[in-house]
Amino acid sequence: MVGDLKMATESKGTIFAKTVQKHAGRAKEKILQKVGKVDRTADEIFDDHVQNFTKQHMLAKKLQTEVNNYVKCIKEMRAASKSLYECIGEVYEPDWTGHDLLYLQTQTVDMLWQDLAHKVTDQVLIPLNTYQAHFPEMRKKIEKRNRKLVDYDSQRHSYQSLETMQKKRDQGKISKSKELVDEAKRTFGIINSELNDELPALHDSRILFYVTNLQTFFSAEQVFHSELAKVHSELETIIEKLSKENQRTVSTTRRISAANGASPVTPVTPNSTSSPIVSTPEAKEEVLAGHYEEDFPPPPHDDSIEFMSTPFKQYDEPAPPVIRMNEEVIKIDIAADDVDSLHAGVESARIKGRSLREEFETPKEYEPVEVGAQVTNGGGSPSLATPAAKRNDELYDIPVGATTEDLPPGVLYRVRAAYKYDPEDEDELQLEIGDIVRVIEYEDPEEQEEGWLMGIKESTGQKGLFPANFTRPI
Repeated sequence: MVGDLKMATESKGTIFAKTVQKHAGRAKEKILQKVGKVDRTADEIFDDHVQNFTKQHMLAKKLQTEVNNYVKCIKEMRAASKSLYECIGEVYEPDWTGHDLLYLQTQTVDMLWQDLAHKVTDQVLIPLNTYQAHFPEMRKKIEKRNRKLVDYDSQRHSYQSLETMQKKRDQGKISKSKELVDEAKRTFGIINSELNDELPALHDSRILFYVTNLQTFFSAEQVFHSELAKVHSELETIIEKLSKENQRTVSTTRRISAANGASPVTPVTPNSTSSPIVSTPEAKEEVLAGHYEEDFPPPPHDDSIEFMSTPFKQYDEPAPPVIRMNEEVIKIDIAADDVDSLHAGVESARIKGRSLREEFETPKEYEPVEVGAQVTNGGGSPSLATPAAKRNDELYDIPVGATTEDLPPGVLYRVRAAYKYDPEDEDELQLEIGDIVRVIEYEDPEEQEEGWLMGIKESTGQKGLFPANFTRPI
């Protein structure tokens, strides 16, 4: 037993010594080749194969790293998407249109991210890892071939050195060296031949592998984005339904309020005031000037004419305007919106030298008359009067001052915007001061709404609703 142990120890020592000697011989041979003392067996074809292999290995490793990072990002995006859509689900209140459908679609989004991560991992990354595993083994084989080539060159140089010796030629050593050269050449030739077959085959295989691998990747991406687009389209439809339903609710509520007596819109003018204006006989104030903008200037001022008003309040019936001219004060039973007629009458009285009573009063004390009827004021010029209450009851009554002649078919009369109006619904018109609108009938009489008119904007041809009290007839 002691003998066997001694033999094993000597065997290991011999192997180690031979290994050290072999490495030392190879190192010496490489140094001699680098300094040009000895030649090196060259194989340009094999060198080209190695160059292609190195490039192929580098690109495959880079692609493997990028795909691995991409899978990690998909998982992170799935987590971020899930968190985002959970928050959207909390924001989207349960009583809103499509709440349950929105929840189902957000769950579908999470499933799509999960499916993409699985496909890219199983069908793209794992095959790429397998493909990448071929390169380290091939690299070891190339390094072994290079070592065998150094051994062959070393033995070849030793044999050549023995043959060129002029003195003490030892034929036995020469023969032994020749055997070693042949053995080294045969060993090198085997592995070199294998690599010259395997390296080109491995290089050519990259095309088929990348075709399969990338097709799988692109297909997975295409399915994911296509299905995700469908989900987003459904989500967009849900939001559009909520938006339309909300607009209908707001419009219905606003118009119901208008039908119950509330004004649909209350214009705010530069001359309006929040506190009541109390008039006295001594007060000199043009109270209706606030109804005018730049395009509707008030009539020329005359110190002999005064307009007075009761405080601006909301009455069940409009308070009649009070006019004072040359110490004569009367109340005029005429609609508050008919400012043009009011001023026209005052101006007519001033020019003709008549009193206000002669100009405005009639035997009937200005009781409401039918639309378009003329009222003769004590022999003065005729004036038109249309009670506001009647115009509110009959939507298509032609207001005072409106011209009905030379109008296109279907047009009742024309109005000019006295105030800017921003629409609150899709079926309403945008009005700027001075815009001309042709008033037409509603297509469906049941859709008529008190305080609102249907018209066509002359500048754009747009058709829609607009508040009557934002305009003046022309």
